[in-house]
Amino acid sequence: MNIFKASIINFKTVNCVVDNISDFNSTQFYLKNGNKYININFHYNNNNIITLLLSEEINIKYKSTLYYNDNIFTNCDYFKLFSSEEFNGRFFTLDTLGLDYNESYSDFRLWSPAAISVSLLLYKDGDASDLSSIRVRIKMTETAHGIWFARVNKDLKGSFYTYEVDVYNNVNEVVDPYAKAVGINGQRGAIIDLKDTNPASFSKDVSPKYENYTDAIIYELNVRDISINPNSFINNKGKFLGLTEENTHTHNMRPTGLAYLKNLGITHVQIMPMFDFSFKSTDEKNPIKYNWGYDPQNYNTPEGSYSTDPYNPCCRIKELKEMIYSFHKNGICVNMDVVYNHVFNVNESNFELIFPGYYFRYNDDGSLSNGTSCGNDTASENLMMKRFIIDSVLYWHEEYHIDGFRFDLMGIHDIDTINTIKHKLPKNIMVYGEGWDLGTNLPKEKKAIISNSLDMPDIGFFNDITRDLLKGSVFSRYDEGFINGKEGLENGVMLAVTGCIKYSDFISGPFSSPTQSINYITCHDNNTLWDKLNFTNSLESEIEKIDRVKFAIGILFTSQGVPMLSSGLEFLVTKNGLDNSFDSPDSLNSVDWDRKDKYEEVVNYTQSFINLRKNHPSFRLSSLNEIKDSIEFLFIPSKNTVAFVIRNKVNEDSFKNIVVIYNANKYSEQIKLPSGNWNLIGNKYGISNNPISTHNGLFFAEGISVSVLYNNF
Repeated sequence: MNIFKASIINFKTVNCVVDNISDFNSTQFYLKNGNKYININFHYNNNNIITLLLSEEINIKYKSTLYYNDNIFTNCDYFKLFSSEEFNGRFFTLDTLGLDYNESYSDFRLWSPAAISVSLLLYKDGDASDLSSIRVRIKMTETAHGIWFARVNKDLKGSFYTYEVDVYNNVNEVVDPYAKAVGINGQRGAIIDLKDTNPASFSKDVSPKYENYTDAIIYELNVRDISINPNSFINNKGKFLGLTEENTHTHNMRPTGLAYLKNLGITHVQIMPMFDFSFKSTDEKNPIKYNWGYDPQNYNTPEGSYSTDPYNPCCRIKELKEMIYSFHKNGICVNMDVVYNHVFNVNESNFELIFPGYYFRYNDDGSLSNGTSCGNDTASENLMMKRFIIDSVLYWHEEYHIDGFRFDLMGIHDIDTINTIKHKLPKNIMVYGEGWDLGTNLPKEKKAIISNSLDMPDIGFFNDITRDLLKGSVFSRYDEGFINGKEGLENGVMLAVTGCIKYSDFISGPFSSPTQSINYITCHDNNTLWDKLNFTNSLESEIEKIDRVKFAIGILFTSQGVPMLSSGLEFLVTKNGLDNSFDSPDSLNSVDWDRKDKYEEVVNYTQSFINLRKNHPSFRLSSLNEIKDSIEFLFIPSKNTVAFVIRNKVNEDSFKNIVVIYNANKYSEQIKLPSGNWNLIGNKYGISNNPISTHNGLFFAEGISVSVLYNNF
């Protein structure tokens, strides 16, 4: 008989899988926990799965090995024990963790129930490569719930620290997961007074307030990409401070950076990772090697390569706060792209080095779950990992005044964690993410995925239904959507118009409210829209493809839900056909502001539709019932055309009735309008502040265009 696998289920129970129980003899089983032998009191089996009840509890500070007949053995895994109620009852804690700095003393707390010993290491220098830096080792004491504690009765400000953890026969030097400041490349925690990092008047900083998610217009950007190009004429290129410069412009005197975003009219920026990411992907000492940062290292500290002095722990914090403050002063909220679903490398992760086997999700065979395709999935269902994620989000909101959180691969996390985060944040703080159903070892009914959106009514989801419907699948560069010219998608477009809610028996999506639908055409992943059109509509002229871009933008801003633009979509950003430029050089990733000037007609078109949406709440309905009561689809016998009327029944719009027409054909379509006189204000050139023409009865909608009409009768 061979033992394939053994798992500790609780402190006195082991499950093992064997290949043959025909010659099974329970008296031959015993367990070795460290150097201690534990006998088996009782057993039962189910097929070839044998459950063994131990004579005494195992000690998780030591590895366990299950033996059969002395010659057959296997190591036991603990991951099922770590998620059990019994484990949580003993070791889950809400006690303060991390560094508590005071001028006269500093307290250090680290959670590691598995550790044999932990020491606090103090350094004068934040550079881990400086081996001459003086080190002081202070033994820590284990207290309740597996917390290790040390107090140093002196002012340590300006020093750096790590922990030395002895766990499972390995001695690891680690950075505190709760560290709020770090040295160069994030390899040592920094001891600072956070009050020293506040810019002038930051205590008076006030975020712009929006009533509903649907009031938001999100713009995704990368700190480095948006300013690094020389034609941005931003001084602090690639830095947080680059987005504090208020009057930058191109050589044509057109706005760039913060000035451009303010002029465009967006309400929220969604900033790609700005927490401290792996120094192996971006070296803060010489950040020539480029990476977008979806490989976390220290979750609670800003990325040093975006600061003007990454050696100074306070600098990156203060400069990020200055950036946020500048956005707020200019009426723009800041949403943070957070990546709690995986780490860069499990074996090098501080989580794993502190408490092996706890913070990550495992398959039943003991291998790491890999729904992220990054080699690992974090285990948000384990209570101390859940607590860490919640603590981290709350810290970013409270300390940095972050206005919203976009969760990368949110479907890796469990529903309760995401709902709890939303519950603990103020009502107006946005929580949304990618609700893809990924192959992680978590029951489907517990995943924070789109199909479970009814269990997460206050959470937003990236809407891939609308995304792929409009421009074709992201997994095929040649697949077409409504705006590329694919036929037969009228019902799908109607669904997109409603924000993919359950509008009717024939138009029904996954969401209970339009506030859950984050509508987008492209984001940083996959091909840009312009590149996609160059694949799917390669034989068309540039003018025709520009019309299709404007068509997509017009649909985006006249559909219910929460619109999101990826940086540069509105001036035809290109990555030369590369569909994942996460580690490409600045020459490919940087925002080309000359291109913005070249395609200013599309920028102006976008701006006009943003203003339409902001000025007319009919496009920002916030409930299923409002949409059902207000939106009526018009019968259109022509193919590839969708038209609807929004009746002002539930909001205070200055337009009593609005008609919107989407014509995906290259030629004009004749549309029968509802009775009355209708003023045309929107066509393929944008939205006019004054009526362009008046129509009664029949209206000819231009090809590849969005038409907008209104009346007040």
